[in-house]
Amino acid sequence: MPNPSAVPLPAVSSGLFDPPELTRKEWDRAGGQVLAKLLGEFAYEEIIRPVPDGPAGRSPDPGQDPAYGTEAAWTIALDDGARVAFRARRGAYGGWRVDPGTITLSDREGQEGAAPRPFADPVAFVVRARRTLGVDGITLGHVVRELHHTLAADTRLTSTAVSAADLADLGYAQLEGHQTGHPWLVLNKGRLGFSARDTALWAPEARRPTTLPWIAVHTSLATYRGVAGLSSADRLYAHELDPSTLDGFAAVLDERGRHPGDYLYLPVHPWQWDQIVLPLFAASVAADLIVPLPADGDLRLPQQSIRTFGNVSRPHRHTVKLPLSILNTLVWRGLPTERTLVAPAVTAWMHRLRDADPFLRDECGVILLGEVASVTVEHPVYDALPEAPYQYKELLGAIWREPLEPQLAAGERARTLAALLHVDPGGRAVTTELVARSGLTPRVWLQRLFAALLPPLLRFLYHYGVVFSPHGENTIVVFDGDDVPVRLAVKDFVDDVNVSAEPLPEHDLMPDDVRAVLLTAPPGFLTQFIHSGLFVGVFRYLAPLCEEQLGVSEEEFWSLVREEIVRHQARFSDVKDRYAMFDLLTPRIERLCLNRNRLHLDGYRDRPERPHAAVHGTVANPLSQP
Repeated sequence: MPNPSAVPLPAVSSGLFDPPELTRKEWDRAGGQVLAKLLGEFAYEEIIRPVPDGPAGRSPDPGQDPAYGTEAAWTIALDDGARVAFRARRGAYGGWRVDPGTITLSDREGQEGAAPRPFADPVAFVVRARRTLGVDGITLGHVVRELHHTLAADTRLTSTAVSAADLADLGYAQLEGHQTGHPWLVLNKGRLGFSARDTALWAPEARRPTTLPWIAVHTSLATYRGVAGLSSADRLYAHELDPSTLDGFAAVLDERGRHPGDYLYLPVHPWQWDQIVLPLFAASVAADLIVPLPADGDLRLPQQSIRTFGNVSRPHRHTVKLPLSILNTLVWRGLPTERTLVAPAVTAWMHRLRDADPFLRDECGVILLGEVASVTVEHPVYDALPEAPYQYKELLGAIWREPLEPQLAAGERARTLAALLHVDPGGRAVTTELVARSGLTPRVWLQRLFAALLPPLLRFLYHYGVVFSPHGENTIVVFDGDDVPVRLAVKDFVDDVNVSAEPLPEHDLMPDDVRAVLLTAPPGFLTQFIHSGLFVGVFRYLAPLCEEQLGVSEEEFWSLVREEIVRHQARFSDVKDRYAMFDLLTPRIERLCLNRNRLHLDGYRDRPERPHAAVHGTVANPLSQP
C-alpha cells in the first residue's frame, strides 16, 4: 500500500544528528545575535527598561521619545544583582538597535569574576532575569525550549551563510532558504513539535527540495472550492498533475473497490500525516475515507512560512499551502477550516477590485497572488466542538496559490521584502548590494522602493477600506533587470486581509461568504496593519541599515516615506475624507507587541481562537511631521 510518509530521507548518519555547523564558535555567534535582538525588542516593548550606564543612571521617562541615532551605553540588572551592559542606537518608533559586540556581563560587586566579560547567552539571560521579565515558571520552561530551537536554526544559518552578492543572484524560491526569519519576534524559529531530524528535513534553511505525497479524501469529509477558472477539482488536477499520476491515483482507489469520483485529492505534509492524520483521523483511514497515495514527482521547496511549498520542478504550477501542527511565531501553523473553504472567494473579490481599478491594474501593475483553490477536510469530532483549542480545527486541507514566476515580465525578478534586511557574514546588506547594482543613488533607489510599495497599499486602504498585512514575508518586491524596484506583489489573503468595520459603499459588492470570514477592525486601528506590518516590522530595521551603509539618514528615510504618502493623498482628492478616517500621519500610534504576547498575555495555553498582538502604550509616529 502506498504510504505518504515514505518520502526518501537522507541516510541516517552522524551528519544528520550531530551536524557540523553546531560548533561552539557558531553557537556563540548566533547567541550574540539573538541576545542583541532580545535586548532590543524587549526594550522596545518595555518588557525590560534599560538604564543609562553609570552610577547616576535611571530609566528614561517612558513618555520621552528618543532622538534618531542617539547612541549610548545601557545596563539591565539581572535578578541576582549581576548586570548586563550594552551599547544601542535609538531610532524611529522608539526602536533599539543593540550592537552584539558590546554586550557584557558583570557579576555583583565582591563576587568572583565581577569584571565585565563578553556575554552571548540569551538562555542564561532569560533564566537569570525571569523576575525582571515577569515570566512565570511554566512559561519560562517553554521559552527556554523555543530559544534553544531558534538558536540551533540560527547556528545553521550563520554557518552556511553566503555573501550578499550571491544572495542577490538567487531565484525567489531559493532565496527563501537563506532568510533569518521574523525580525521582531525573538522566538522566531521555535517550531514546537519538530525534532532535530524534522528540522533537517523540512525547515526552509535546510534548502532541501522534496516530493510531497498525496491522499484521497472522500467527499463526505472533504469539500472543494475554486475560482471561476478552477470551478471544478478536475480542472485543478489537470493543471497540477500529469495524466499518468492521475491514472495512478485512480488505480489505488480501484484496487480498494472505491470510485475515484467520490474522492478529492490533495497533497499532505509527511510530518502532518505521521503526527496528526494517522492518529487523529484513524477511524477515517480505517474506513477508506482517507486513502494514502504516492507522491506526484514534482520537487518543492519549503518557504519561510514552512507550511508553504514552491514548485521548483515546474514553476508554472501552483504554490501549495498545507497545515502543519507545530507552534511557531505565536500560533499553531494549521489551516482554519472555515477560512480555507472561503479562500478562493476572497481571492476572486480581491482580483475584482484590482481588475476594475485602472490605477491598481495598469499604473501600479500590482500582483495579487491569489489563493485560487482549496480542499477543506473536516474532523468528524473537533469541528463540532466550539470550545476545543483552535489547533484541532486546522488539521487537514490544502490551499493552492498562484505562482509568482509566470506573472513576472521579461527581465523582472522578485524578492521578499524581508530579503532587504538580510546582512551577510561580512556585514553587507542585500539592500546595499542591490543599490550598487542599480546604478542609482541610494536616495533615488529608496524613492523607487517606496513608489513601488506604497501606492497600491494606500489605494486599497483609502478607496476600499481594505488592508493586507504587508510584513516582510507576505510583501514581495519586483525588480527590473537593473535591480530597481518597480512594483509590488502580495500574498496570503484569507489569513491577513482585514476590512474596515465601518461600512463603506465599496463594500456593498462584497460577497456574503467573504464578509463573514474576513476580519474587521475600526478605521483607527486598520492603519496599524501598515504601521506594524510594514513600517515597524520592516522599515524600523531598514532605516538604520540605510544610514549605516548607504549614507541616508533615518530622518531622510522617513521623510521619503512621508512624501510618498502625501503625494498619493494630493493626487486622489476625491477620497480626501478617508485620509482622516485612516490617519497614517497621526502624531502617535499604539505600540503593538509580539514578544509581550508570548511572555505575558497568551503564553503557551490552549485557546479556542488564534491569539492577537498585545497593545502596550503608544509610540511617536515618525511620519507625523516632515
